Amino acid sequence: MRKDMLPSGGIADGVRSSAPDADGTRGATGPSRRALFVGSVAAAVASVLPAAAQQAVMPGMRMVRTNGIDLAVYEAGSGPPIVLLHGFPGLAFTWRHQIPALATAGYRVIAPDLRGYGRSDTPKAVEDYDITHLTKDLVGLLDALGIEKAVFMGHDWGGLLAWQMALLHGGRVAGVIGVNTPHIPHWMLWLHPDVVKAAQPSGLTFVADPMVDPVSQMRRVYSPDMYVLMFQDGRMADEAMDRNPRGALRNAFRKNLMTSVEWDRLPSAVAHMEYYGRPLPESFPGKDVLSAQELDFYASHFERTGFTPAINWYRNLSRNWRAGLGVDQTVRVPSMMVSATHDVVLRPSMANGMDVHVPDLEKHTVADCWHWTPEEKPEELNRLAISWLSRRFPSR
Repeated sequence: MRKDMLPSGGIADGVRSSAPDADGTRGATGPSRRALFVGSVAAAVASVLPAAAQQAVMPGMRMVRTNGIDLAVYEAGSGPPIVLLHGFPGLAFTWRHQIPALATAGYRVIAPDLRGYGRSDTPKAVEDYDITHLTKDLVGLLDALGIEKAVFMGHDWGGLLAWQMALLHGGRVAGVIGVNTPHIPHWMLWLHPDVVKAAQPSGLTFVADPMVDPVSQMRRVYSPDMYVLMFQDGRMADEAMDRNPRGALRNAFRKNLMTSVEWDRLPSAVAHMEYYGRPLPESFPGKDVLSAQELDFYASHFERTGFTPAINWYRNLSRNWRAGLGVDQTVRVPSMMVSATHDVVLRPSMANGMDVHVPDLEKHTVADCWHWTPEEKPEELNRLAISWLSRRFPSR
């Protein structure tokens, strides 16, 4: 194992944002001259380290006790801490290309298998996967590691979790990097106009109401087999995926599919996102995101846990919405949004207007990329992340 892949032996301080220069060249949200210099150097380093950026070796893992459960946590590097939050159906392994690149750039990288995934604990009760439990897991993780604040970088559900950390535990969050997943207030993500429009018959419109349960509204828009609704109704999807974890994962991890423009030309019935719990196709569309060995790694973990714990995250949407009704939806920390051109669910256009709720926001879009950005386009994501981090939270 390379030296830069070993977990840090020390306890890093909480992340600090760069302060204005003495000549006042940085405003409340702009980078200082020093940060710009550091950022250019870090970006140059990232550009000449493609081997590190692509390195798929995971660092050492340890179990960390937090919020009444044990999380499997992978750590590398030292410096300002950044916590990487995977999505569905992912693992800490999702970040195998980011971990060495961020550690090499001078950051302490912390990547847990989140509650219900991988080697972490998998509680039985559905309500054990609500946003209160999920965010408290991360607060407890910071406490256990002696960290006051960290940057949270999340993809897919991990992105939702990162934005919610900033809303519910803002004092522990230095910054947020959302990968594919925009911040849409009050759990209205699947009711965003750009997503709903594709699923509506011609001439019909639907406007979401943030004061109404999002699941009940989704039932008015989508078919019962839309994956989020299917997850709410019984265990048919869980059982189908558990019967063939490798096939279910290979079906999910696809790229080089139709573009979002082509998707929008399809009949509205196709846009109901009926992704899981259905018979697998004889031949998979597009191309595999994962190599055979990477797919085996994912499959071995889901063969052990099954998919129910991960799906239980979706079964708390209504509970999460109720819990957040009285919460200010403004994200008050420096943030970056990285979209993918061809993600037809988490569309780049959904980041338009995010600035209203995330005032200090930098936005980017990765070209020729579908949903699995950390694994499809690791070098591009690493370059963007390191550039932003080095300008806003320079490593020592």
